[in-house]
Amino acid sequence: MDRRLFLRSATAVGVAAAFTQQNALASHFAALTQVSSDIAAVTGGRTPITLEKAAVQELADSLRGNVLVPGNVGYDQARRVLNPSIDKRPALVVQPDGATDIRRAVEFAGERNLLLAVKCGGHSYAGKSTCDGGMQIDLSTYRHARVDANSRTAYVAGGSLLAELDRESMAVGLVTTAGTVSHTGVGGLTTAGGFGRVGRRFGLALDNVKGVDIVTADGQLRHASPDENEDLYWGVRGGGGNFGIVTSFEFALHPMQRKIIGGDIVFPFSKAREVMAVYRDFSKNAPDELYCDLFLSTPSLIEGFDGIAGLHVCWSGAEDQAEKILAPIYALGTPIADSVKSQDYVRIQQNYDNTEPRNNAEYMKAGFINEFTDDLLNKLIDGFEMQEGRSVTVYFQHSGGAIGRVETSSTAFAHRKSIANMLLIVGWPTDDDSAPHIAYLRRYWALLEPATDGYYTVETDDESDSVRHGNYQGNFPRLLEIKRKYDPANLFRLNANIKA
Repeated sequence: MDRRLFLRSATAVGVAAAFTQQNALASHFAALTQVSSDIAAVTGGRTPITLEKAAVQELADSLRGNVLVPGNVGYDQARRVLNPSIDKRPALVVQPDGATDIRRAVEFAGERNLLLAVKCGGHSYAGKSTCDGGMQIDLSTYRHARVDANSRTAYVAGGSLLAELDRESMAVGLVTTAGTVSHTGVGGLTTAGGFGRVGRRFGLALDNVKGVDIVTADGQLRHASPDENEDLYWGVRGGGGNFGIVTSFEFALHPMQRKIIGGDIVFPFSKAREVMAVYRDFSKNAPDELYCDLFLSTPSLIEGFDGIAGLHVCWSGAEDQAEKILAPIYALGTPIADSVKSQDYVRIQQNYDNTEPRNNAEYMKAGFINEFTDDLLNKLIDGFEMQEGRSVTVYFQHSGGAIGRVETSSTAFAHRKSIANMLLIVGWPTDDDSAPHIAYLRRYWALLEPATDGYYTVETDDESDSVRHGNYQGNFPRLLEIKRKYDPANLFRLNANIKA
């Protein structure tokens, strides 16, 4: 079960459909831009500047893709991200058709110190894939995946969604770790870490990156791999978008059968303490082939229940072992819902796509845990409040296994010893006052934060420089050195930013 499954309604289908249409619609925007006047904009430091009409028109004319300015067809759709509480208006949106377009857009932004946002899937909770008054590079028109079965390598364009990677690789019996929602952008997921249903077996998405092509702040297209620009290769695997825009990923693939055993096992919230106690031991001692997430959620879409507690599982090992492996869960008693079955891996990767678009405004706090103590369990129960007009979800995303067997210094991603990523999400109607809902989640998080050891950089709001830098732990000094080399002016700042 996706961590947001019980926060969504069927109306999300229309939102998801709109996103799938974006790539098709983009072809109709080509050559639409006729810049009628100068454009007000801001620098990375939010200083007002003016983009001259002739300069913007020259940029538009130089691209195979599109430049959209306010008032253009497609502008409002391009600037939108999934969280509806984020409503920002870039001065211009570039929709590139290839790496050369991306280079030209980055050069344009760099020459003017223009505030720059990069959007792939639009999943950023804090809205860092859009901006007010800057340039947004919208990669939704730059998607493609190709698999070389002989070398077990996938070549994936930087704007692609995870669905392209899953579909093409699994078609030839290969797989790599690719999130849990198929319309997540490959760039944001991979450069930050990249958890997923086979991550405990094959490592994080970034552990499977063999090389990247990346446009750095000077507008140059560089290849980074173990043999070329090794520092950049190290930094992009966990340093997020700090160093540039990845135009192409090379992923290592692994043989795996299409059929897995997976789904959701749901109990009433009255059994939450028991469910968490079982999860604590079950998840910690699980074989690598098992992925198991814990969730607590209210309101429930299951009639007769105010809240629920349950587990989402994906067993990619031998099918005849699944019953034995999952037995500790079923020992909890008869669930109120059980969707666990043999199913296609690509299908389970898409099962909750229509629950991900956010019809409510949302706020999140998240952090990695290295152990699941009795004190943490008690505080999770004590702080969980059910209130009409508010949705609350606690979610534990399974870590460990192969993820934890990589040395911390091998990649920029530092959180190798975690057993799970603990997330708290509150949602409310978009026309409601956000303050009391955010205040509640912050109070709840204050109970739990002492049990955490850093956070996943794509799943939190802005932190102070010291907290953000400390989150990279022992890897920060090396990241800072790479940042100073490839982006000394901090053009790429809308991320878990490393300030040079």
